[in-house]
Amino acid sequence: MGSQIIINDTLQITTEQGFPVEVLNLEKHQNSPITLAEVENKIFTFHKSSARIYHTPPTRCFLVQNINGKWLYWGKILMLEQTITSDDNYSQTTTGKYKIIEIYNPEYQKQITLHETPEGLSYFLKD
Repeated sequence: MGSQIIINDTLQITTEQGFPVEVLNLEKHQNSPITLAEVENKIFTFHKSSARIYHTPPTRCFLVQNINGKWLYWGKILMLEQTITSDDNYSQTTTGKYKIIEIYNPEYQKQITLHETPEGLSYFLKD
């Protein structure tokens, strides 16, 4: 018998899982880049199904928005809290808090998304 724990350097989440669409909006960002000053004092929360462990400070994680299964890199975060819980059926959930420490400029955002996303999952490669 064993356990499966996934160690991540990337927090890849949907809006429903806690991606902060209220402050990180791609159209706004492409027209007038969002700055770190706009989010630097904010703490965000997330939740993901399954047990996952993210790098802890001072090591950064990448922040990736999942938009209908496509990945869009936004920048870097520091994971402030992470909790793994199980329900009565032993199904795990990971929740946590993070802060954004870097937001990529739109040009770099496109390049890193194209080069670092798993094959076929880049937001900028439309079907």
